[in-house]
Amino acid sequence: MTEVRVLTPTGMLGAGFPPETVTRGLELGADVIAVDGGSTDSGPYYLGSGTAKTAAGAVAQDLLLLLRAAATAGIPLIIGSCGTSGTDSGVDWVAGLVRGILAEEGLDLRVATIYSEQRAADLPLDRIQPLAPASELDAATLHSCTHIVGMMGHEPIVAALEAGADVVLAGRATDTAVAAAFPLMKRLPAGPVWHAAKIVECGGQCTTNPRAGGVLATIDTDGFTIEPLDPDNSCTPVSVAAHMLYETVNPFSMREPAGTIVVSEATYEALDERRVRVEGSRFEPAAQHTIKLEGARISGYETMSFTAIRDPHILGQIDTWAALLRKMIGEWVARTLGLGDGDYEIDLRLYGYDAVLDGIEPDRRPPKEVGAMLLVRAADQPTATAVAKVANPLMLHLPTPDMNYLPSLAFATSPAETERGPAYEFVLNHAVDVDSPTALFRIHLPEATDA
Repeated sequence: MTEVRVLTPTGMLGAGFPPETVTRGLELGADVIAVDGGSTDSGPYYLGSGTAKTAAGAVAQDLLLLLRAAATAGIPLIIGSCGTSGTDSGVDWVAGLVRGILAEEGLDLRVATIYSEQRAADLPLDRIQPLAPASELDAATLHSCTHIVGMMGHEPIVAALEAGADVVLAGRATDTAVAAAFPLMKRLPAGPVWHAAKIVECGGQCTTNPRAGGVLATIDTDGFTIEPLDPDNSCTPVSVAAHMLYETVNPFSMREPAGTIVVSEATYEALDERRVRVEGSRFEPAAQHTIKLEGARISGYETMSFTAIRDPHILGQIDTWAALLRKMIGEWVARTLGLGDGDYEIDLRLYGYDAVLDGIEPDRRPPKEVGAMLLVRAADQPTATAVAKVANPLMLHLPTPDMNYLPSLAFATSPAETERGPAYEFVLNHAVDVDSPTALFRIHLPEATDA
């Protein structure tokens, strides 16, 4: 093929998109539908727990439209990082939704699944290097992870497509690999392919109205052209070029498992009011193929309490009140529970004052109201909750040192303490050297929908 049209309907499966934009993409001759199904943006919980961020109903709604489109046009549908974090359970979850829809709709599409979860015992420590700012990896950290995934490039997806898959459901994958796989399989140049894949990864994010739906990238031997799927939306040279700033360390280059996208000499030209032409991108193959590893582990158990403050006297010296609250929680917990600082942690966030910027908040004027959120973390849930309960009277009635009465603050919920369960932290930001791009991934080749 001398050109491939990649339809990306949305930045993440389950986020929704106008159905008519996908119809428009098919009318424009889309050759493949590619959509990302996950992210680490929402923190380590989803990887650590192996659960999805998105609602099953929202994912199913998107899948229904995309499976119908793929079947109508006779083109592949590729979904990466299934179930938010790309764990095996995430792939199985999306696969179950897909198979249910295929059966209900009577669609005859062959589904391949690719699993990216890793066993700590199978990973060679001597071939794993840290990615900044991570430190060297030790066996204890590796084995402490509840889930580990390897971030695949395009190669496992291509293997599934070449085996006859109509639908590819991949575990953790680079956002770009999902869109790059089909055009690379069709032997288009890697430079334009990878750059186009980076630009379309978030759907309409590279347009002037990201809420209007996704985009279509037409990739050829010299470059690519990108246009919105909504006729009233636009791409501009600035909106397209700016997406290289998104989630990258360097806006002119980005590492993939197989090499590096380089766009320092790329040009962006407006073909008209809606479309942008990009040329001059290149891809530099790496001497060593690497797979990024992501892992999360339980860091403790959390209990949350939230109270609201409207008393102007307290708000006039909110820093003093917060410092006193922290001090008295420590004293009361030591006296009543016999716990020291090393037995638990508290995090007090003053929403409406400095909860977002904390110490670098430039505006220190007294706020009109504050929501004080107390997060307690301990090695077990009962301890975290016990600390939060000890703090309860303080969060309800604590005065400032110069007040001669007890104020009444407002808890947001009853009971005031909400047990959040296990809290997780990312502990793997490393890359492992591999001899084969597909070695770490288990590819389950297509099965007919009537099997």
